[in-house]
Amino acid sequence: MFHTFLINPIYNAFIYLIGVMPGGDVGLAIIAMTLLIRIVFYPLFASNIRTQMGMQAAQVELNEINKKYKDNADERAKRTMELFKQHKVRPLSAFFALLVQIPVFLALYYAFFREDLPKIATELLYSFVSVPTVVSTNFFGLIDLLLKHNIFLAVVVALLQYAVIKLSLFRTTAVATGVDPEKEMSQKLQQGMMLYFLPGLMGVVSYTLPAAVGIYFAAGSVISLGQEWIIQRQMQKK
Repeated sequence: MFHTFLINPIYNAFIYLIGVMPGGDVGLAIIAMTLLIRIVFYPLFASNIRTQMGMQAAQVELNEINKKYKDNADERAKRTMELFKQHKVRPLSAFFALLVQIPVFLALYYAFFREDLPKIATELLYSFVSVPTVVSTNFFGLIDLLLKHNIFLAVVVALLQYAVIKLSLFRTTAVATGVDPEKEMSQKLQQGMMLYFLPGLMGVVSYTLPAAVGIYFAAGSVISLGQEWIIQRQMQKK
């Protein structure tokens, strides 16, 4: 079932995209695949961002609820859920937004490491998906997607991830007012660690794995920046 309903459909979509890309460019297929997934699940990613903004906007009231009903767990839970509903907070949206990205990464793993691109696992292809006549693992003829230790790509991935987190922190900081000073200091410390640690980690992972992974990370970050910009403009209008 894991292969039938998860890996195989995405693998077939990926191979199809390779077939329609100029010169069978696998790098372009990775970018197109990432963009396609983000478009399909755009409402989920948008809900995650709105939830983050709602959580920050409701933080002061949430602190008051926790203090007022600290000895009444049932009432505290009830008031918290009412507050989440008021601010359109969906706690599970972040989990699902992360979850939908995993199948794409798994499909790329199977394509590159198990099925060994540029070879194609024809036994996995649907009858209406043709084997690409050309499969190029050189992204624009500049980056060999099968090779590891691409320092340039690793730096690009780290910088893009830094930009995504910076924009996200700017958004959440802009709506967070009246937060307890001690919690604010703790939040700033956590944000600082996230701002530098996660981009560094993504850069290291991109450097140690084949360049195809770095292209996937970079494409996801660029799309995330676009989504942030669109959603923030929508929220400002509202």
